[in-house]
Amino acid sequence: MKRVTGIGGIFFKSQDPQALGAWYREHLGIDVQEWGGAAFRWNGDDNPSGSGTTVWSPFKQDTSYFLPSQASFMVNYRVDDLHALLAALRAEGCQVDDKVEESEYGKFGWVIDLDGNKVELWQPPAGQ
Repeated sequence: MKRVTGIGGIFFKSQDPQALGAWYREHLGIDVQEWGGAAFRWNGDDNPSGSGTTVWSPFKQDTSYFLPSQASFMVNYRVDDLHALLAALRAEGCQVDDKVEESEYGKFGWVIDLDGNKVELWQPPAGQ
């Protein structure tokens, strides 16, 4: 079974996500959208269509989305089969969140690493 196939996103806390997004837009040229983040499209010799994205998004400092982690960031990893991976992680003794979210954006699950960081696992919808 494949496990992680790429980075789906990087999320981090900010005192002022809008101002930070504007700074990244102005100084680093990141195309920060109205929703507050940016989506980097994949393309290259092995993926000329560029299907797939990596999301970059600042969150409010008081977000509860990263809990129970106290870290100021969370990495989202792309996976091929979320349910199979979560089952394997549980069998290996990892701390896996019981909640799984499924939507038009794909399937999302979470595991806590050895340092207490919440790690998001994302199975994109078919074709992405």
